[in-house]
Amino acid sequence: MLNPISSLETITCSVYGLARIDFFKDKDAMSDSQTNGGQPDADQMPQINALVQYIKDFSFENPNAPNSFTTPQAGGPNIQVQVNVNARQIMGEDFEVELKLEGSAGEKTNLMFSFELNYGGVFRLRNIPQEHIGGVLMVECPRLLFPFARQIVANSVREGGFPPLYLDPIDFMGLYQQRVAQMQAEQGQGKPS
Repeated sequence: MLNPISSLETITCSVYGLARIDFFKDKDAMSDSQTNGGQPDADQMPQINALVQYIKDFSFENPNAPNSFTTPQAGGPNIQVQVNVNARQIMGEDFEVELKLEGSAGEKTNLMFSFELNYGGVFRLRNIPQEHIGGVLMVECPRLLFPFARQIVANSVREGGFPPLYLDPIDFMGLYQQRVAQMQAEQGQGKPS
């Protein structure tokens, strides 16, 4: 069995659409924690609590200003964005999740702007089965951080003199599944036949 926390330290991807996952569809597991009234006991329900969110590192560069405002680029600038997710256990039920966004508009000598944002959060995970912790850390936690990181990028690009760059939602579930499949394939290749 893969340990999703230690083996999924980084996910690198392009930007795609958003998908949401319900990690707690196992009705049998949930029925064990219900009280006589049929309602789940609040102390036994799975919980994800965002304790704090913060900018860990941020950089915005407009290296060719003011020329970048006056030199039009045919067909618009080439915008590239890279996304990475890292998670680590701090202690007990508390985990730090980092969402790293790096992007640029333009190319080399015609670079309009570039940014790097490392946006973090500390999350407390309670009553989540061990086999789901990696998925929660790599899918649900970055999904909660993304709107705030997206707004920081949009504001900084606007303050840099350009129209705001609103990043499309990211399919963290698809990235997670892709990374797990890649790791399983790598493990399969490492076994002797």
